[in-house]
Amino acid sequence: MVENASGTFDIGDELTVHRLGFGAMRLTGSGIIGEPDDVANAKKVLHESLAHGIDFIDTADSYGPAVSERLIGEALAPYPDDLVVATKGGLLRNRDGAWKPNGDPDYLRNAVLGSLDRLRVDTIDLYQLHRPDPHVPFEDSVHALAEMKDEGLIRHVGLSNVSVEKLDEARDIVDIATVQNRYHVADRDSESVLDACEGYGIGFIPWYPLGGGDFGDNADALSAVATKHDATPQQIALAWLLDRSEVMLPIPGTSSVPHLRDNVAASHIGLDDEDRDRLDE
Repeated sequence: MVENASGTFDIGDELTVHRLGFGAMRLTGSGIIGEPDDVANAKKVLHESLAHGIDFIDTADSYGPAVSERLIGEALAPYPDDLVVATKGGLLRNRDGAWKPNGDPDYLRNAVLGSLDRLRVDTIDLYQLHRPDPHVPFEDSVHALAEMKDEGLIRHVGLSNVSVEKLDEARDIVDIATVQNRYHVADRDSESVLDACEGYGIGFIPWYPLGGGDFGDNADALSAVATKHDATPQQIALAWLLDRSEVMLPIPGTSSVPHLRDNVAASHIGLDDEDRDRLDE
């Protein structure tokens, strides 16, 4: 059994998790719509993640929609004491695959109630605004989450797809525990947000951490480092994220047990200065 060797981080200074978590988006049907083809396998992946020492699972009400949250609740509730389940709200789905922001406070309150029901909890460990809504004042959306935190429906508040400016605006309203932005070895546009999170002691959750396997100009460097470590380029991409920052919380997702095991094995890869330089060139 390959154990999670990614070290730990304290979300909100109190929820200790291994830094390598699991993203549950891929447990749904094609296009992140509807049921998976094999529900039993999806639940097996969830159980397998816990068996390998993963204690941080990230999902969203828009995955399915509602399917990912429901499967987590059905498979794992009542949850182990050390398991942190995070979810997100603020995106609507259409069957054509569109993702439409909705940051209306009343909608977010309703979304939280739905997530509580599907996840089978009284309080959501970490609830993240999935994306700012250009048609709703950002502070209104954040105030809604802050109010639900005060009411005990949410334990910690997180953000997703935000700039440093939006992060600072939110921090004036409520403590922010995490930020989830797109980031991987070949896409570092959120570098300034990561730097801000390091300065504030906020967890940074890089979504799309493997870039869909498309590493662009970094592909050759990843392959070379992978050969050196007898690993795959995807494992090196995960090892690079874990090496990049102590606040980094990668959440690679998969619907495959072997792939899950490969991801956990990446937490055992130690990069040296030569590797870092090659990947940063």
